[in-house]
Amino acid sequence: MSAQTNFYAAQAESCARAAAECNLPRQREKYEQAGAAWQSLANRESEIAAARDRRIAETAMKSGTAIT
Repeated sequence: MSAQTNFYAAQAESCARAAAECNLPRQREKYEQAGAAWQSLANRESEIAAARDRRIAETAMKSGTAIT
């Protein structure tokens, strides 16, 4: 996982903890919405990184170079 993905995931976890500790329904909802947005960013970043790694591997295979 990249540093950026880790950051997004940590923010999502922070929002989840804040929502769990919150007594006010509307504030809890805001934390939950923010957590979902952060998690979405983390998932998207992970997917982008995986696609990039696949492209790099495919390019290396086509050109005959090894990836270490």
